[in-house]
Amino acid sequence: MKSAGPDRDGRRGCLRLLAAAALLAAGGGHLPAAQAQAGPAAEVTQLKLERSDDGVFLSAAVRLDLSPPVLDVLDKGIAIHFVAEAELFRERWYWTDRQIGHAARHMRLAYQPLTRRWRLNVSPVPITAAIAGVTLNQNFDSLDEALDAVRRIGRLRIADASEVGEEGERYPVVFRFRLDTSQLPRPFQIGLVGQSDWNVAVERSVQLPLEKMQ
Repeated sequence: MKSAGPDRDGRRGCLRLLAAAALLAAGGGHLPAAQAQAGPAAEVTQLKLERSDDGVFLSAAVRLDLSPPVLDVLDKGIAIHFVAEAELFRERWYWTDRQIGHAARHMRLAYQPLTRRWRLNVSPVPITAAIAGVTLNQNFDSLDEALDAVRRIGRLRIADASEVGEEGERYPVVFRFRLDTSQLPRPFQIGLVGQSDWNVAVERSVQLPLEKMQ
């Protein structure tokens, strides 16, 4: 008689995810009205555009506060993903601005129960299970330390040095930062519909002076 162990384990894992998603959705209904409307806070607090022989780099800092439901998912060992994206433009008086650079940084944050540490994977492309093992990663002793690393976007290479002029010239920059819920397990995505606690997204458009990288 064949054992049904693997299939049974798979069904149990799926049921656990569905149950957790249901609890998450139910928990959202008990939030105070003001908290449910406001959602978590995110704000771009710093942007800096620098040039070196290797290219043009953007550094950013984001104020980010995660809501209790998001922190609860992290505590359960489920990874969450953040995306930082930037566009660099050259102004044209006779037409719309021309995009001269674009870059993205994908970050996957997860708790490692065996080591009791937090791991942050970083990649220029979306992080899937297939590439997670070959991405740049850092380990942290606490969630606060890991989130500090998420909040600081250091020297994101956005364009070739040949695309810009001298230091002091100003260039339009659009910077976006968001929590990517599309990377969550499917049952959680269904349970998050309409929940403002997961709407972590901020965008800032500004003209920045080009500085020489120290």
